Amino acid sequence: MTHPERTPPAPVEINDDTLRGFVGYHIKRAFNVIQDDLTATLKPFGLRMLTHTALILIVDNPGLSQSQLAAAMDIERSNLVVIIDELEGRELIIRDRVPNDRRAYALKATLTGRRLCEKAVAACTDHEARIFAGLDTSTRDTLLKVLSSVRNSQNS
Repeated sequence: MTHPERTPPAPVEINDDTLRGFVGYHIKRAFNVIQDDLTATLKPFGLRMLTHTALILIVDNPGLSQSQLAAAMDIERSNLVVIIDELEGRELIIRDRVPNDRRAYALKATLTGRRLCEKAVAACTDHEARIFAGLDTSTRDTLLKVLSSVRNSQNS
């Protein structure tokens, strides 16, 4: 028995006025736009937001331990293992044992990793220029101050 084609229901107009009263709602909606564009920006490099973040931190901090990287990224150390394994499997980073602590590894970017990171950072710079093209320098600086203030309020 075949079913007649069903026409999808017309989109219902959703009232989100209450939600629009929350700053966090606007931040989340803006982040969705940023994340979608960043995902597309990083895809040609075979990177995701987390792998890209980890790679940048390793490139900028040679010898960083996995514990330090997990803390810097604010993720569980056990969740970091998958990211490290992926980067190492692509030969973007290496893990060297720390001589005085057999349990710890120093993370270092390979030449391939540093080159990929450089290209991805350039693409992300273009991504940010596109996303924030409508903001003048003063507004962008204010936005950064506000977001930093919110982030730092968790530490007080």
